[in-house]
Amino acid sequence: MDLQTIALGFTRFAESIAVFVIAAGLFQNAFHVWQLVLAGRALRRDRGIAEAPQLWRRYSESAPPIALLVPAYGEELTIVESVRSLLSLQYPAFEVVVVNDGSKDRTLEALVEAFELQPAERDYELIAPCARIRGLYATHRQPKLLVVDKENGGKADALNAALNLSRASIVCSMDADSLLEPDALLRAVRPFVDDPERVVAVGGSVRIANGCETRFGRVTRVGTPRNFLALLQTIEYLRAFLMARLAWSELKCLMIVSGAFGLFRRDAVLAVGGYSLGTVGEDMELVVKLHRRHREERKPYRIVFLPEPVCWTECPEDLRVLGRQRARWHRGALETFERHRDMVLNPRYGRVGSLGFGYVFLVDVLGPFIELAGYVLIPAFWLLGVLHIEYLFAFLAVSAGFGVVLSVGALALEEAELRRFPDVKSLAVLMLAGIAENFGYRQINNIWRLRGTWQYLTRQQGWGAMTRRGFKPASA
Repeated sequence: MDLQTIALGFTRFAESIAVFVIAAGLFQNAFHVWQLVLAGRALRRDRGIAEAPQLWRRYSESAPPIALLVPAYGEELTIVESVRSLLSLQYPAFEVVVVNDGSKDRTLEALVEAFELQPAERDYELIAPCARIRGLYATHRQPKLLVVDKENGGKADALNAALNLSRASIVCSMDADSLLEPDALLRAVRPFVDDPERVVAVGGSVRIANGCETRFGRVTRVGTPRNFLALLQTIEYLRAFLMARLAWSELKCLMIVSGAFGLFRRDAVLAVGGYSLGTVGEDMELVVKLHRRHREERKPYRIVFLPEPVCWTECPEDLRVLGRQRARWHRGALETFERHRDMVLNPRYGRVGSLGFGYVFLVDVLGPFIELAGYVLIPAFWLLGVLHIEYLFAFLAVSAGFGVVLSVGALALEEAELRRFPDVKSLAVLMLAGIAENFGYRQINNIWRLRGTWQYLTRQQGWGAMTRRGFKPASA
């Protein structure tokens, strides 16, 4: 075989790689544009949702009791303000079940001191598996609050403990570093009231609290973060919730309800065994189990996302901490995919098996490797003179150009329909961040996803440390 033949074969190989990577990127971005259109249509359809007083008049008498499940590990800085926020929610009947999951800091002591808690007793049945419960704490001054102290078992384990101890028909999973808007529960419970027989889960929006001001456990002023990483995550969250989650809900194959804010029918969760242990993707795992059970039993059901109920959370401002979080998220998605791989393209599971799991396979399983091939091989082939420059331009247009369009599109939906940001300056800063994230930050994210894949393949467990700065108090 002569050198010319070898060179021709290598050129064809390089062109095949480039065409595959560009085609995969085009398919994924075209799907995202479709999601953007679906989300915009849904927001326009539901425009004019009633204000809090109207919601109260309409739903307060029929709204079912809700138990807020709040797992806490190492949350000494934010736990008291978070619980105060929850206790002041505008909802007719609810309880707050906080689970101290064997924290090594003063999380439990902070709660006991702030709310003057005393040892308490409550009858409960251990239906969902969880580690040993060491004690319960309550006070007559806050009858809605129950604090559970247990041995460390992880987030899913702590949620199961709260699930066992809760008494309400609807449970709301929370993160301890989160703040709910006062009317969030009233807005989120609407599908359960309007369609009680079919609705089994409802997800709400999660927003970044970095840069916002809080007072008495509430966000009093919405602002943009000064930290650049937090600013980029603000755009990410807007795109993920306002565009992607809403579109998946419209397609009736929502694959995840965020662990930071999600409502579930308690009996439906217990029927699938509660939260699965041994995974860091317990929120996605639970939703997939609900899909599987109802599809297998051929029961009509709905899993819904609503953009109006808002939960505010603190995001990492350090590259190392953020990298650990993103690798963990990706590892959790892969763990769920492995556990339910028999659902992929299985007609028994309808859109969930074909569209939902098909997307997970393309984006989460294959996606990191496709992106790696694009970022490394296409520029390398061009530098070697094997590929024409048109291939490089096409790849850059697919990887960066569409990203800018989607970020700006999500920001336009926010401004047109929800308008949480107070001024033009904030929107301009976010728009610049939406452009900047495609040049460096997105590529770093792919490295974190590859790390998550490695952790999954080597069966690494654990969450990794998450440092908290605490919420920014409102100025006097």
